[in-house]
Amino acid sequence: MGSSTPDDQAPPSAEFLAAFRERAVAGGRDGRDGAVLSFAEFMELALYHPGLGYYRRARARVGRSAETDFYTATSSGPIFGELVAAAAVALLDGADPAGFTFVEIGAEPGGGVLAGVAHPFGTARAVRVGEEPALAGRCVVFSNELFDAQPVRRFVRTGGAWRELGVRATEGGGLAECVLPGAVAESWLPAEAEEGYVFDAPRAATELAGRLAEGAWTGVFVAFDYGKWWVQLAGECPGGTARAYHRHRQHNALLARPGEQDLTAHVCWDWLEAALTERGFAGAAVDSQEAFFMRHAGGFLEKTLTAEGGGFSPRKRALMQLLHPGNIGQKFQVRHARR
Repeated sequence: MGSSTPDDQAPPSAEFLAAFRERAVAGGRDGRDGAVLSFAEFMELALYHPGLGYYRRARARVGRSAETDFYTATSSGPIFGELVAAAAVALLDGADPAGFTFVEIGAEPGGGVLAGVAHPFGTARAVRVGEEPALAGRCVVFSNELFDAQPVRRFVRTGGAWRELGVRATEGGGLAECVLPGAVAESWLPAEAEEGYVFDAPRAATELAGRLAEGAWTGVFVAFDYGKWWVQLAGECPGGTARAYHRHRQHNALLARPGEQDLTAHVCWDWLEAALTERGFAGAAVDSQEAFFMRHAGGFLEKTLTAEGGGFSPRKRALMQLLHPGNIGQKFQVRHARR
């Protein structure tokens, strides 16, 4: 986690507080002690409220400028899309890519991983936040940092039991973390944990994977994301995995400036695999980004490096960013499967 600064305590806007209280009233949780939401409800509001949510605002979020908050593989230019296309074709295992629609889920406005990239698919389309994917026929369904941006349920181990964490509106016009009443017994929570252990449960990410995998479409599912296995989430992350990003700095002030900073948490690879296999997908695997491209786009990489010659061209530098373990080659993982 990054350290906090006074700026990380920036209070919510009056508009966000009003939306927060409205949501609490609708859920019957605006009583004598004030408005209260679960952390998952707060995160959903902060990221996806139609007018105030971070991912609904008309502003640049991704890139390397001082006005953006983070950068991803897409920031390396079109070569990322070329790599994705080459790997997707390999995953089709000999099927003609011209018979498939490439569908990017959660693409940023004005962009897309295949924007400006020559590709072999029959068609390509980008599904923005809030749009229905309408998957049908033969598809390559792709996402980049989609699942780690879904709301998480937060739990804390206290008094020998799991209790869910929430967020309350304070009298001073701010927000504060709180513990919701009652113990929680879910089969996917760790049976034991040390006192104070925080478990961030990415249930919404798992549910989203299930919805995308529904229906009769066939083809390949490819998701680039941050993730951990359940055993890691349950035993190696005592503070949870939720974190915030603002102006290219990671920190742990999750309640600061809601709607103006990114909130994210690791997905659970076990749960995503279950969501896919239960709906008929096979060959589910998780690779580091580096290993995924080396394994499934090796021919493209060899051809590209040969064409670039011995110099250190911009395309070679972009490949270094995408593949080198010291950059983001190991930072991201890829969950892929086929039906």
